[in-house]
Parts: sequence; C-alpha cells; structure tokens
Amino acid sequence: MQNFAFMIHPMHAGDVSRKFKFARFVPDRVIERAFAMLPSMNVAHITGVRSSLAETEGWFIACPLTADLMMRLPQAYVLKKIIQGGRVAEKLGAKILGLGAFTKVVGDAGVTVAKELKIPVTTGNSYTVATAIESTRSAAQAMGHDLKSSNVVILGATGAIGRICALILARDAKSMTLVARNERKLEELAGKILYDTGLAVKVTSDTGKALRSADVIITVTSSIDTVIEPEDLKPGAVVCDVARPRDVSARVAELRDDVLVIEGGVVEIPGDVEFNLNFGFPPRTAYACMAETMILSLEKRYESYTLGRELTIEQVEEIDVLARKHGFKLGGFRSFGRAMTNQEIEQIKQRAGQNKFI
Repeated sequence: MQNFAFMIHPMHAGDVSRKFKFARFVPDRVIERAFAMLPSMNVAHITGVRSSLAETEGWFIACPLTADLMMRLPQAYVLKKIIQGGRVAEKLGAKILGLGAFTKVVGDAGVTVAKELKIPVTTGNSYTVATAIESTRSAAQAMGHDLKSSNVVILGATGAIGRICALILARDAKSMTLVARNERKLEELAGKILYDTGLAVKVTSDTGKALRSADVIITVTSSIDTVIEPEDLKPGAVVCDVARPRDVSARVAELRDDVLVIEGGVVEIPGDVEFNLNFGFPPRTAYACMAETMILSLEKRYESYTLGRELTIEQVEEIDVLARKHGFKLGGFRSFGRAMTNQEIEQIKQRAGQNKFI
C-alpha cells in the first residue's frame, strides 16, 4: 500500500490537551515549555484514505513547538526539530512528508528540510491555493458579489500562497489591492500582474485602509496574532481566512453578523478515513495541505511537489485536477470552527444589505 506522513504542531499550549488529556490540568506556559523539550514523534496512524483508483495510509508526526515558539526560537533549532520529525517518518516507512502550519513557514519553506531527508517533501500550498480560490469564488457568489465588479484584497500578498492567489484572481477582479510589509516585493508582484493580465493593482502596507473598502478578502499572513478586527470590515464583506493561526479575530464572530468569514482549505477526504487524532475538524475532513500529501501518495507521485515560496499556476491547476480525479472536494463552508448553512449565509446577506444604509 502507498503511504505518507504529515507533520503537525500545536498552535498553542491548549492544543496539546487534544492528544494528552492530563495537559488540561497544567498551566499553559508550563505545558508549552515542557512539551518543547520532547523530540518530534509519531502521534497517530491515518487509515482509510481510499479513492475509486487507489488507497493510502499515513502518520501524523508532531513537532512539539507551538507557533509562538517557532517564531521566537533560533531558526536552526526549529529546523532541527522538523528534520528530526522527518526522520521519524522515514523510519515508519513513509514515502513522502507533508509539512503543516508553521513547519512550512520557518526558513526556506521546506527546501532545507527536503535536502536533509531521504524522502520527498511538500508544503501542500498548491492544493491550499486551489481550494482557497474555489471557496472564495463560491462564498462571494453566495453573498451576491461578482468578482468582475468587486474590490478584492489579498492580505499577505507576498507570501507563497498570497502571491499565487493574487495572480489567479487578478484574471477576474475589477480591482485588487495587495497588502504586505515588503514594499519592494509588492511592487514586483504588481508589475507581474499588470504584465500578465493588464490589471493595475494597488499596493499598500496599511491593512486597515485596504480592508475597509474590500468586498472580497483572502488573508494568509504568517502572523501569530490576529490582523483583522470587526471595525476593519464593511457590511457584506467576504473573508477567506487561510492562515493558521487565524488572521481574523474571534471578535468578528461576536460583533459582525453582516460579514461572511470562511476558513480556507477545508477538504472532504474520500474513503472511510480515520485520523485517530482530534484536530478540531468533523469526521472525514482535513486541511488542504494534508490532502495534497494524500493525493500525491494516491498518485504514487513521490516527489517534492510544492517547495519554497515560488508556486506556479500550473502546479495549482494540476493538483486540483488530481484531487478531483480521486474524489477530494471542498468540505462546505466553515466559520470559526463550525459549519455554515445556506440559510445562515442568506441571513448574513440580508443583514449586510440593511446595514449598508445605516
């Protein structure tokens, strides 16, 4: 049988209790420091990933560092932990390793990790982009937005995912604003979009200003803190939050019932998959980056498919075709950890229409 491994890590100390129940009774700071001293480890066996054409199984390998520690500790130390996890995957017999969350953000987005291992590595970003684009288009349509007459904002536009999302959506958008800290990279991306599509996009590092005029937003920063607050959004705005941890503040869910925030990259897995680990998703659903690793395994494409920060549209389109071939599909709309019904979205749309005139 084909097989794979996928690397995860706790976003914060509270995530540790999903696997280790005793952690609920220990202060978060103590858990974070204690867990970080452990080696990377195998935490779950994944079974039942089955399409009409092939079957695969795999393992979750846990790097013990929280998102905060990954950003604060020396890069060499963090990469060592990730590579250590990759060697655990090799010993288990995995033929490919997927990198999740901040394990694909640290350093050079998997390039160094791949060089140190005997098995190929993928970040899963290609399929993450494909699903984010599909989710955003569907959510925009549900809220009555036509991209050809909408102002689209890409937050975190110079990152691997944000950049390719911008290049793809620029084909359809009426206007687009790119937001990131690095002005030089923003200008380079804006120049490429103008050359490829003829669309003159705006660039800025002022997040609040860009968001307040946005109809449709894709946000995918590498921030450990939230970057979108309730006051940043206009009524009827659609936000696809691809970032982990989330870019959108939980206060938006509490205070803004006239905007639609969806989680990007949530996918239904074919077969009777058992993850044997609670990562907060309903049965048979997972992040798109996890799914990319499974898709490549089902296809016997044991290669470093998505590495580094320069994705291509061709990669995104190809992995999307392979996903559909094996029966992977969007897992519906989810917002702040729960499923959204069509009725709820229609109610948001109605309230947005009313609040535009207040």
